[in-house]
Amino acid sequence: MSKQPLLLIAAGGTGGHMFPAQALAEMMIARGWRVKLSTDARGARYTQGFPETTEIAQISSATFARGGILAKAIVAPKILAGTVSALWVFLRHKPDVVIGFGGYPTIPALCAAYLLKLPRMIHEQNGVLGRVNKAFVGKVDAIACGTWPTDLPEGVEGHHTGNPVRRAILDRAEAGYISPGDYPMELLVIGGSQGASILSDVIPPAIAGLPMNMLRNIRVSHQAREEDLERVATFYADNGINADVQTFFQDVPRRMTEAQLVISRAGASSVADLSVIGRPSILIPYAAATGDHQTANARGLVEAGGAILVPESRLNVEAVTQQIFSVLDNPEGAMQMARSAALFGRPDATQDLAQMVEQLANRGQQA
Repeated sequence: MSKQPLLLIAAGGTGGHMFPAQALAEMMIARGWRVKLSTDARGARYTQGFPETTEIAQISSATFARGGILAKAIVAPKILAGTVSALWVFLRHKPDVVIGFGGYPTIPALCAAYLLKLPRMIHEQNGVLGRVNKAFVGKVDAIACGTWPTDLPEGVEGHHTGNPVRRAILDRAEAGYISPGDYPMELLVIGGSQGASILSDVIPPAIAGLPMNMLRNIRVSHQAREEDLERVATFYADNGINADVQTFFQDVPRRMTEAQLVISRAGASSVADLSVIGRPSILIPYAAATGDHQTANARGLVEAGGAILVPESRLNVEAVTQQIFSVLDNPEGAMQMARSAALFGRPDATQDLAQMVEQLANRGQQA
């Protein structure tokens, strides 16, 4: 009996990196592969949804982007220690392919794969390369792109797979959409895996500004940061708005499916989820994102007619109230947005990425 091939997935500690990594793990295990996940303590928080057979290893890494002088001084030793650890693991359990999804915890695994000349690739979720993927873009055998076009260096070729979505999202691909009307309606407000304070400042009063005959039908699911939780919940309660406010929703796929409208940051995973399920959205890109990549992420879905873009610089209560009203007061328009979003979606993204992994493994065996 032939040995099961081994895929080593390295992913950083945010949902934007971990959710597509989870989707690929699900697909590769279904295809008969063993899967190891290399991440850090932050990423370990997202591992509950990974298949039970995924072997999870926390690895030493760090970032130059946060902390003071002392914290920055120990970054290089931490990365070196993580790379040595990864080299030891790779020498004992030679992966057939190593794939990085971005984030600093991917550095040790990709360094070790480069030093050992193992087949290796990266998947970039956003329309602009993240810092780590940018550093490795010339040192890998293949580059998969979640958002197209992706801004790549001259002479570097990327393959547009789209962004893999978790099985819980894929199971709801193009789920039937109920247009807004004079009956209970769901609004979902999500600000990325960590929530977003600016959305907690603007969105609740924007919803409260809707006409009372519309507001009485609305139920809100609002993801807020821990420090914003109480004030957001209190605001909704004081304004008689039925709202469920939490720091993190474990059941986003269900809530998104049931929503008449989603208000969200434009993280790559959020855009992919919205387009695979097919839901109208108001996208508010994070203004401080590296290279303004969230605006690049949103562009395709907006141009397809599935979303409304509100730049953070123009984010105010009155403008958002008007945009929410424009969707909820136009059932035919909302239905068209849902259809356009679903047409833009790439439900085969995980399959395309899995094929790239297997092709790379085959090339590695023939080398």
